[in-house]
Amino acid sequence: MEASHITAYGGTSPLAMGGMIINMFYVYILQSEKNGRYYVGYTRDINDRLKHHNSGANKSTKPYRPWKLIFQESHIDKRSAWLREKKIKSYKSGNALKKLILGGVA
Repeated sequence: MEASHITAYGGTSPLAMGGMIINMFYVYILQSEKNGRYYVGYTRDINDRLKHHNSGANKSTKPYRPWKLIFQESHIDKRSAWLREKKIKSYKSGNALKKLILGGVA
């Protein structure tokens, strides 16, 4: 499955607005290729973060490697990304999480 990408501003990052470059934050969902488990997080650099998870450097994700990116969405600031991460984590791998991954709004 290819990762979804949602942005509140209709573009990709970094987002250019009025000549300024805004460094976005991203909420992402990874899926373990080993057992299908999900991991939700946020970061400024998704590619670097995925490499970090797959390197085994993160204790909580190491046993479930390799990981693949299945969802990402852009946020204008760290706080909104953190709040969204918390909201997604509250879904507990239920129907709302599956709907979000498949492209619905949750």
